[in-house]
Amino acid sequence: MLKKGTSLYSILTGKCPKCHEESMYTYKNAYNLENTLKINEHCSKCKTKYRLEPSFFYGAMYVSYAVGIAFAVAAYVITNLVFRANLQNTFIAIVITLIVFMPIIMRLSRNIWINFFIHYDKTAIKK
Repeated sequence: MLKKGTSLYSILTGKCPKCHEESMYTYKNAYNLENTLKINEHCSKCKTKYRLEPSFFYGAMYVSYAVGIAFAVAAYVITNLVFRANLQNTFIAIVITLIVFMPIIMRLSRNIWINFFIHYDKTAIKK
């Protein structure tokens, strides 16, 4: 389903946006909270630099707002429309969802942000 060479592959797996060979993150587990956002300086396969400029990932905060809204809407639909919960329980479910998925939301936002600027290149790996 996820094909290497698509932006969606890089976004959902956290792989290098240029070669899709190596994870951008130092630690694979997003729930290692101390190291959730620790990112490698560059890809060891294609040498792509991940921090294009100082404070590059500040723009991911705007993306994270949209991703957070998507998670909140999903929690609303599941809680209110599927389980027919009242408004208070729906609100609690949304808050819990956002707290539990915050590391995933932060990483997804960074992945989306960097994929705006760096695109897949199948010839990127230097031999």
